[in-house]
Amino acid sequence: MTAEPQHQNAGAEPHGPDLHGGDAATRETLEDYTLRFAPRHYRRWSTGVVAVSALGGIAYLADFAIGANIGMAYGTANALMGIGLFAVIIFITGFPLAYYAARYNLDLDLITRGSGFGYYGSVVTNVIFASFTFIFFALEGSIMAQGLELGLGIPVWIGYAASTLIIFPLVIYGMKVLSTLQVWTTPLWLVLMVIPFIYLVASHPDSVNQFLTYRGEDDTSPNLGSTLLAAGVCLSLIAQIAEQIDYLRFMPPKTPENSRRWWTAMVLAGPGWVIFGALKQIIGLFLAVYLIANVADGASFANEPVHQFLEIYEGFLPGWLAMTLAVVLVVISQIKINVTNAYSGSLAWTNAFTRVTKRYPGRLVFLAFNLLIALILMEANMFDFLNAILGFYANCGMAWIVVVATDIVVNKHILGLSPKAPEFRRGMLYAINPVGFVSMIVAAGVSILVFFGGLGQTIRPYSPLVAIGLAVVLPPILAIVTRGRYYLRRDDDGIPLPMYDEHGNPSAEVLDCHVCAQSYERPDMTACVAHSAYVCSLCLSTDTTGTHVLPEPEDPARMTV
Repeated sequence: MTAEPQHQNAGAEPHGPDLHGGDAATRETLEDYTLRFAPRHYRRWSTGVVAVSALGGIAYLADFAIGANIGMAYGTANALMGIGLFAVIIFITGFPLAYYAARYNLDLDLITRGSGFGYYGSVVTNVIFASFTFIFFALEGSIMAQGLELGLGIPVWIGYAASTLIIFPLVIYGMKVLSTLQVWTTPLWLVLMVIPFIYLVASHPDSVNQFLTYRGEDDTSPNLGSTLLAAGVCLSLIAQIAEQIDYLRFMPPKTPENSRRWWTAMVLAGPGWVIFGALKQIIGLFLAVYLIANVADGASFANEPVHQFLEIYEGFLPGWLAMTLAVVLVVISQIKINVTNAYSGSLAWTNAFTRVTKRYPGRLVFLAFNLLIALILMEANMFDFLNAILGFYANCGMAWIVVVATDIVVNKHILGLSPKAPEFRRGMLYAINPVGFVSMIVAAGVSILVFFGGLGQTIRPYSPLVAIGLAVVLPPILAIVTRGRYYLRRDDDGIPLPMYDEHGNPSAEVLDCHVCAQSYERPDMTACVAHSAYVCSLCLSTDTTGTHVLPEPEDPARMTV
């Protein structure tokens, strides 16, 4: 560019006949900054509120079902080792992702773009994440429907619809409503979840020995294959870090004054979610073993959380109260997690759709779309195929998350071949970066082949390790082979203002977008190639002709990407 862009006032004439979604760009408070950097002026919550809101999203009862299922299939010893392996992997891979989200105020899609995938390359990971949200929405909705049928006699198919429709109005206003919901419901949820476990340990101490010696339905002894199969089911939850990040991106700036609180909140609400998840899986297995050993026909419903809690509550409470508390627990848990599933799923679908079509229909369109898919899965009774669905999904989720984590840790901070600061804006990135994109496709493809026995039954239980191994090894190799060539299309965004403040936080400097005539903070903006002005990231995303997109530095001609 020959002319230096000048700061435009809010009344500048928009140059956007080729843009779709310009009106939607002016409703970012409602849309919760769906496709862009979360600005400082919007992040008014304390570190504690953000952390509690993020952890509120892990109130799901699916962990109880997962723990029960893998324990019943492989025995307590294999299940516990599998859960332990799952927790270690999730924490290690989730840490760098959570840090980048909280530090730079970006969701995982925006982080993925600049961490080896490219501007369009991360669309496939959006689909993977969106699949995660509707699979687990359907799982939690199924559990709620079981509770409504048991407690209120509501037919399951109506319960599926009710568990879906109740979520829509709660998610419309994004973080503003979700943070309040999560903070206020968490204490009651904790009490209702912990009481049954404490009661069993105190009043039935023999239940501990029954739990530790349980060998599963097939009398399985401890072995590596069963441990890895159990871990594979648990590792389907690896994409949960993306949902944690959808809250963590609203963390306040990290300063010397709040540094300890900031780190504590980031660790606990980021990778730390797996500690609580692992505990829930263990409790779910513990309750299942108790039912199998002490309740007539207990094995037939031991993996259903509503029955788990109802049976325990009935041991020390009147029947009506036990039923009431079991149903309340199920409903609260389902709402707490499924508002997050619905919210995160709508973000993922919107991100993918907007980049591919360059049209921005608004997050609510895809909120409805995600809920519809989840409802179809529930009506198809996916609960009966839980282990198979989660085991398959785990291969895709692990390939994505581990590749991004490897790029951040190894390629950015050890090899220095990937830019340390995240980049997500169109024009600054290549369409596809083979480092992450190819690594993920290969890791997921080979591990899925192993999962279905395509490389022999002997190696089949090791599909999680195959996915992880390839996702760790391939990104550095491809980064070295390509010399980091495909990370940045250009390293100058044409704005002569610093991107970060004196503490390393994204700048709060406000600039005006000449396309939508709205003001946004510095990290969301680039210079416009066609005008001496600035343009925001969403207007760039919806620019169908590439009129406003910066060219590659060596080519002064306008380019469309």
